[in-house]
Amino acid sequence: MARIISRSGALALVAVMAAVFGMASAATYNVGEPGGSWDLQTNYGDWVSSKRFHPGDQIVFKYSPQAHDVLEVSKADYESCNTGSPIATHNSGNDAITLTAPGTRYFICGFPNHCTATGGMKLQINVLPGATSLAPAGAPNANSPPPPPSSAATKAAATGFGLAFMLAAGLIMA
Repeated sequence: MARIISRSGALALVAVMAAVFGMASAATYNVGEPGGSWDLQTNYGDWVSSKRFHPGDQIVFKYSPQAHDVLEVSKADYESCNTGSPIATHNSGNDAITLTAPGTRYFICGFPNHCTATGGMKLQINVLPGATSLAPAGAPNANSPPPPPSSAATKAAATGFGLAFMLAAGLIMA
């Protein structure tokens, strides 16, 4: 015998599915990949130019903690490479930072002369308002080789859809 879901039950189901899809579509970006990492050789202006960051996305800084660190700083400290009053200091060598809200975030390396070096170890992230994206901008075209498995952005949209489907089926069957 078929069971009909009440209007309030249907609304609750839609809300749960929206939450699951929202969480599932966040991206994880490994700073500098695929060609680099948090180091003195990577051009972070070029790297960031092909990305679109949204609330819920994560950026991961991978580096040797004996050679680098990551300081989140104000715009003024970013522009002057001032390491004296960071907002946050990260030094694990594998720092995952969640972008929680729209706005601009600034990161520099706190080791002497790394921020001011030619090219500089400094990264400005513009977090765009609105829904999270399903794919980063600048995705490879048909003529580009596929990115390596640990590539710059990973998605869990298919997993989110599967979870939402199972949840919906469970609610309907209950």
